[in-house]
Amino acid sequence: MDFDTVAGELYGGDLAEFVSARTKAVKAAKAAGDAELAKRIQQLRKPTTAAAIVNGLARDDSDQLSELAELGTELREAHTRLAGDDLRALTRRRGELVRRILHELPSMSDTVSREVEATLEAVAADPDTAALALAGRLTSVAHQDTDQWFSLAASAPTATGKRPAKLVEKAEPARPKRDHRREEREAEDRAKARAERERLRKETAEREKERATAERDLVRTERAAEQATARVDDLRERLAEAEERAERATAAFQAAKAAFDEADAAAAAARKAADAAR
Repeated sequence: MDFDTVAGELYGGDLAEFVSARTKAVKAAKAAGDAELAKRIQQLRKPTTAAAIVNGLARDDSDQLSELAELGTELREAHTRLAGDDLRALTRRRGELVRRILHELPSMSDTVSREVEATLEAVAADPDTAALALAGRLTSVAHQDTDQWFSLAASAPTATGKRPAKLVEKAEPARPKRDHRREEREAEDRAKARAERERLRKETAEREKERATAERDLVRTERAAEQATARVDDLRERLAEAEERAERATAAFQAAKAAFDEADAAAAAARKAADAAR
């Protein structure tokens, strides 16, 4: 028995049987005298439903999951280079790939579907999450503010103050007379649109923060439940052993009592015979 084999079996098995299978593996490690392995196995966390689904993609050698992880690397590189066009194209590819993966998965509830989508986006956003997903060892998604660089794909590159080369090289036609009122209205519309985007961004960030808090609470309570279940299993095992010892003690007592009764009867008979012989 080794840790990687056990972890692979646990994360590749039935999610509903995870806790009981982990408990059996811990007991087996203890029985083999490997306390350190038993401790490491006990610390393996049960994956969320969404994480288990993504782990399943890794076990099926999904090319799309690998493509999503590679796409995340390309997005981070494009962000470092401030390549606006590349960011927009890569972000569109990311969205299309996530939707394609979701479409090919078995039917699931809306809640689970949203969680799987968030998990897939995290695979593209975070290299550590991608590594765990590709190894089939993902337990949950650590939500981060990925909008910091994904959102750049929806905006134009920062202005440099220089005119594009093509416009410099070519003579420009005479421009029509400016419509100041229309420009003012367009400026107001752009300002309103920016304000709305900012409001939605803040609202989304707040909702993501609340979701992250709820997930931490879920993981914490799930861990507590798992520990309680393991404790109950241990107590049941001890109870079974105690009951077995009690049954053996009762049987021994009954045998001793029968022997005593037989010896007592023999002694009484001997005394009676002795008295009659006088």
